[in-house]
Amino acid sequence: MHEEAYRQIERNPRFQELVSKRGKFAWTLALLMLGLYIAFILLIAFVPHWLGTPITASTVITWGIPLGIGLIVAAIALTGIYVRRANGEFDRLTKAILDEVKL
Repeated sequence: MHEEAYRQIERNPRFQELVSKRGKFAWTLALLMLGLYIAFILLIAFVPHWLGTPITASTVITWGIPLGIGLIVAAIALTGIYVRRANGEFDRLTKAILDEVKL
């Protein structure tokens, strides 16, 4: 019985749309995060003296600290963006697919 339901879901055009949209969105966010991380690593590799430069003359905080924190914040923000879309559009598509199959 479940085998037939799975086949119906896989053949459903909305399921194909869901898989495509979710995959493209996830890869886009993953590549964006990877790009940010690689940029940070390249900064560390090629301009470490700049990352070690204090932001102002009167502080001990260097440029590397806010950039590193920014990288962490970017990862959290991108995760939030994915979760928001997953809980919205992707969940609606999933519900519509399951309603059509009527398990």
